[in-house]
Order: sequence, then C-alpha cells, then structure tokens
Amino acid sequence: MPKTEKIERVAELKAGIDGSDALLLTEYRGLTVSDITELRRSLAEGGTRFAVVKNTLMQRAAADASIVDLEPMLEGPTAVAFIAGDPVAAAKKVVEAAKKFPSLILKGGYMDGQVLSADEAKGLADLESREVMLSKIAGLLKGEMSRAASMFVSAQSKFLSLLEAYKEKVPDDSVPDAPEVVEVEAPVVEETSEVPDAEETMEAPAAEETMEAPAAEAEVADDATNDEAGEE
Repeated sequence: MPKTEKIERVAELKAGIDGSDALLLTEYRGLTVSDITELRRSLAEGGTRFAVVKNTLMQRAAADASIVDLEPMLEGPTAVAFIAGDPVAAAKKVVEAAKKFPSLILKGGYMDGQVLSADEAKGLADLESREVMLSKIAGLLKGEMSRAASMFVSAQSKFLSLLEAYKEKVPDDSVPDAPEVVEVEAPVVEETSEVPDAEETMEAPAAEETMEAPAAEAEVADDATNDEAGEE
C-alpha cells in the first residue's frame, strides 16, 4: 500500500474512532465475504459500521487518538465495529452473530475511555439496551407522576372533608348580624315671612327706658306737691 494511501487510511480510522461512542474488536477468521456482509448490514441498522482493518494501520490510528492499550487485541484478522449509538445493542448483535458464526470471536472493546476485555465486552450484551432502560425510566416517571397526582387528590379531598366538618360545628348565629340603620326624620322648620332686624332687636329696650323716665319724674313731682300742701 502506497504511503499516501496509508496516511489517508489512518486518518479515516482515527476519524472513525473519534466519532464513535464505543469500539468492538473481533476476529473474523473463517468468515466468508457473504457472512461479513450480513453482519455488516445487521450492525448498520443500529448505527454501527463494521469494517475489516489492517492491524498496523489501526495501531497508528489508535495511537493518534491517544488509545495505547488496544495493541494486544490487534493480532490476527481483525474487524472493528465502530459504534455510533447504543453499545449494548451493538454488543448483542455481535454476540448473536458469534452464535450463528462460531468463527467470529469477540476480542474486546473500548468505551468511555476504558479498554474492555473480551469478557467485559461480552458482558455488554447481558445488559439492558438503551431503549429498554429509557422505557423503564419513562414508566417509573409516569408511575411517580400518577402517585403524586393521587396524593394531591387525596389531600384535597381530606381538606374539603375537614372544611365541611368545621362548617357543621360552627353555629349559624356565630357571626353577629349587622346593626339596623334607623332613619330619623329631620324637624321641619316653619318659614317666617319676616325676619327681625338685628339692630331693631338690640335698640328696643333702650326705647322703653326712655319712655318710662318722664313718668317717674312726674310721680316724684306729685309727691313733693302733696307734701307741701300737707305742711300748710
């Protein structure tokens, strides 16, 4: 393989590693082209690309991607499953294919920055898939929401029952009635045709005193005359 082609192939493998959520490494010794094509199509349905790789080129690509522990797995005919999706679902399909094609051997894998041994990679197939886990989580959330709604309805029912019981215990006359408002009619003031003048009212007593003064003097004069006559 020309050097330029090798460089391009290493770059492609590194891009595959960087764009994958997990890797599964297998040995495909004894598989026919038809078997590999069938497995490739099966894995492609879940977003996994299954590719036969050259060990030396894969080692360089892994080193460029800062993965140095894959070298022991890169021996013999190697095919890599580049998983862009659910690693559990991909592992299940690889394990099922291994049962159908005994010559297919799962050598290990890489996920979340950790290199997986063959047993650990096979153990992924025993886990529940992401879809099943999400379904269970959704079921749990739905159950919790239903339980919370039921508790709310129950609490509301209890509150209404307590409120009704409280209303029955409180007498109807516990709240004082509002005082009655008595309407009082204002006295009717008779209108007079003439209003006395304030000045005339104040001067009247003075006029009476003036009229009575001469009469008093006359009486004194008469008494004096009578006294003189008596003396004569």
